[in-house]
Amino acid sequence: MTSFDRNLLASDRRLFLKRGLQLGGAALLGAPLLAACGSDSDSTSSTSASGSKSFGELTLRLSWIKNVEFAGSYIADSKGYYTAEGFSKATLIGGGPSATPMETDVVTKKALFAISGPDITGAAISKGAPLKIIGAQYQKNPFCVMSMTKNAITKPEDMYGKKIGVQASNESVWAAYMKAAGLDESKITKVPVQFDPLPLTQGTVDGWFSFVTNEPNTLRLKGFKVSTMLLADTGYPLVSETYCTRQDTIDKQPELVKAFLRAEIKGWKASVADPALGAKLAAETYGKGLGLTTKEQTLESTDQNALVLTADTKKNGLFTVTDTLIEENIKTLAYGGLKITADKLFDFSLLEAVYKEDPSLI
Repeated sequence: MTSFDRNLLASDRRLFLKRGLQLGGAALLGAPLLAACGSDSDSTSSTSASGSKSFGELTLRLSWIKNVEFAGSYIADSKGYYTAEGFSKATLIGGGPSATPMETDVVTKKALFAISGPDITGAAISKGAPLKIIGAQYQKNPFCVMSMTKNAITKPEDMYGKKIGVQASNESVWAAYMKAAGLDESKITKVPVQFDPLPLTQGTVDGWFSFVTNEPNTLRLKGFKVSTMLLADTGYPLVSETYCTRQDTIDKQPELVKAFLRAEIKGWKASVADPALGAKLAAETYGKGLGLTTKEQTLESTDQNALVLTADTKKNGLFTVTDTLIEENIKTLAYGGLKITADKLFDFSLLEAVYKEDPSLI
C-alpha cells in the first residue's frame, strides 16, 4: 500500500469512537484505491415532482454513515427541494466501513453523485476514473490537533517537545501536514493510538489527532475542557466533503447537475441558518438506529458550519472554491504524493452558472 493509498483511508474515519468500526477498502478500476467509507445504503424518498422537468431518480452516495455531516441533503430531501427541481425521488446511499468507494459507485452509475474528498477523487482520476469535483461543502479540512485547554496547543510549534497521539490510518495525513506546515518532525513525539481519546484526558499524550467536529465534542459532553488547532488554519488547506460526478454527466446532462446543486444549496443554507434542524433529522430519521443524539449532532452541526461558511462562500455562494484555494489544494495534494492539475480535478462551471442564473441563492 502506498502512502497516498493510506491517506485515502484516513479521509473518511468519522465516528470510529462511537461506533467502534474497523477500516475497510476496495479496489477501483482494478487499482489499489482504498476508501474508509461505506454504506448501510438505505434510502429515503419523496413524492414525484410536478412540472415539466423530469430528471428521474436522484441517487447521492454519502461519504459516511448517515450522521449530521449530510444535514443539507436531509433537509433538501425532507423539504422537497429535490422534487421541486425535477427529480422523482431522492435516494441517499449511506456509508460505512464495508462499502465500495464512493467513486466506484459513480463510475459504475450506481449513484449520480457522491460526496468525497479531493485526495480520494484525485487518486481515482489518476487511475483513469472519468470524474470531476463540481463543488465543495467544507472549505476547510476538518482535521485538527486537540489538546486539553489547560495545556492548549494553539500553533504548530507548540507541539515541539510534546507527545501527539496519531492513529495509524491518519499517519499519511500527519506526514503531509508536517511537510505543508514546515515542521521539524524530529522535535515531536508521535504516539500510536486508537480513536478513543482517553489517553489525552489522562495526560498520556499532550495532543490528539482528530476531526474538529467529532472527538472534541465527545469529550466536551463528558465535561472536559478541550481546545483545537485546525490544520486548515496552519498550513494544510484542503477542501473536503466535495461533490463529484462523471464527466459525461456534466457534458450531457448539465441541467440535471444544476438542479441537484440548487437543491443542495437550499438545503445547506437552511442547515447553516439552523444547526439543530439537520441534527434532529440525522438523529431521529435518516440516522435512526445509529445511536446518535440530537444534542451531540447539534454540536457537530454547529462546528461544521464554520467549515462550510467562510468569507468567500458568503460572497460567492456555498460550495464555491476560489482560484487561490484551488491552487493551494493542488499544492497540498502534492505533499500527500498526488500530482494532479486543477483542470483534471475540478469543474465548477455549472456551479458558477447556477449562481449567475439565480444570484438570490448566494
